[in-house]
Amino acid sequence: MTYQVKRDFIGYGANPPDPQWPGGAKLAVNFVMNYEEGSEPSFELGDGRTEAGLTEAHPASQVKSGRDLAAEGMFEYGSRVGVWRLMGLFQERGLPMTVFGCALALERNPEAAAAIRAAGYDVCSHGWRWVKHFELSEAEEREHIAKAAASLQKTFGEAPAGWYCRYGPSENTRRLVVEHGGFLYDSDYYGEELPLWVQVEDKPHLVVPYSLVNNDGKYAGWMGTSDDWFSFIRDAFDMLYDEGCKGRPKMMSIGLHMRLIGHPARAMGLQRLLDHIGRRRDVWVTRRVDIARHWMAVHPHRP
Repeated sequence: MTYQVKRDFIGYGANPPDPQWPGGAKLAVNFVMNYEEGSEPSFELGDGRTEAGLTEAHPASQVKSGRDLAAEGMFEYGSRVGVWRLMGLFQERGLPMTVFGCALALERNPEAAAAIRAAGYDVCSHGWRWVKHFELSEAEEREHIAKAAASLQKTFGEAPAGWYCRYGPSENTRRLVVEHGGFLYDSDYYGEELPLWVQVEDKPHLVVPYSLVNNDGKYAGWMGTSDDWFSFIRDAFDMLYDEGCKGRPKMMSIGLHMRLIGHPARAMGLQRLLDHIGRRRDVWVTRRVDIARHWMAVHPHRP
């Protein structure tokens, strides 16, 4: 039977499994840097429009030609400046992160790709380009997945361990990711705070959920200052940490974008958050691939 996406409103229920994080950690935290700049829809790449997502550009200011040079510059800021600021904050503290990398974007900045590789960050495929997979045909999506995997293999010397779409997958995405093979997990799910196994046709497949709530995308919406963002994400961390102390450890994903939180005033909020988390010694700040491998070892798939 062909795999079909099914909704589940129950999940782990009132008694989720103990993840048994390394060292008895009360919470696993995974920071994700989304590297998208240079793969977004653009005139340069033949799309006939300028992407303005997660920037200071607004639809009301769209130029008549459709090509918005201001928005293009906002994307370029992320790969020219923001990436180095974010990596600096993590390297100063000796902290790991995961990169959700669009393959074409990383091809276009070899210096940043080399720095990511040298830092030991894991790269989760964020697609060939920063496009909406639910708008692609099945054949197009299959091609995008294959091109992304091959490109990241060439850029980093190893295949990406994970997969994550822009915003939301199509109904075909998970099946096509499993069909392609080589991925340990995907993160195209927002409905859980622990990894979970699903069955894709006759194969078990691990899902490591992500979050658009604990995310700097808030800066492109209602949130203004670094204090706003810091206090919001800090409160989420503190709640999850307290629950972990009561015997219910979870994982926390924190999403970052170079063209958003890479700006100085916003980066101050990230700096405060890293230092706040750093004051807790029983927190596992780790890469996404390490969470996936841990779950596979401690909670293997059981039919």
